[in-house]
Amino acid sequence: MTATGLFITFEGGDGVGKTTQARLLEEWLTDAGRTVVRTREPGGTEVGVLIRDIVLHHRGEVSPRAEALLYAADRAHHIETLVRPALARGEVVIQDRYLDSSVAYQGAGRVLGRDEVRDLSLWAAEGLLPDLTVLLDLDPVAARARLDADDKPFDRLEAEKEHFHARVREEFLALAAAEPQRFLVLDASRPADELAAAVRARVQALLA
Repeated sequence: MTATGLFITFEGGDGVGKTTQARLLEEWLTDAGRTVVRTREPGGTEVGVLIRDIVLHHRGEVSPRAEALLYAADRAHHIETLVRPALARGEVVIQDRYLDSSVAYQGAGRVLGRDEVRDLSLWAAEGLLPDLTVLLDLDPVAARARLDADDKPFDRLEAEKEHFHARVREEFLALAAAEPQRFLVLDASRPADELAAAVRARVQALLA
């Protein structure tokens, strides 16, 4: 575990069910008597909410490098002011997206380079890595169908073309293959309760 707490992140493309699984894990841990902080990137702090509006909803153009730097700025503030203090208190932090999303979306999707974006993210977070990263993997076409069914406006990343999301998925899988001890890769087409059970089993082992 990180410090005295536990740091868990959920990763994957848009529409794979990260929010649902994060909520189910939070409920299970809370019922078990654990103190849980559930957050997200970008947007986990007041500063992050402002950055989230720029990177996801700004109607004008945001250059790829500027986008990567904005995510890194959000991450630096978020980790220092919310995540590290919670871990130091012995709490469980459940986070929707972290630095692996930057590597996948900006490094691969925007073709800025895996190593460059990862180094930037690690610098922003002062080297903090999760104890567990749950990667919910789903074909981008199936994920887009889920988003279409929600009937909500797409943000800037969700609106990207299929080849962009294909690069993102490939990078997520490559990251997981490079760090099998940290990642739990799950087929996001499985029922939500089956996925939740698999996540709980891995978390239980970490808590033990």
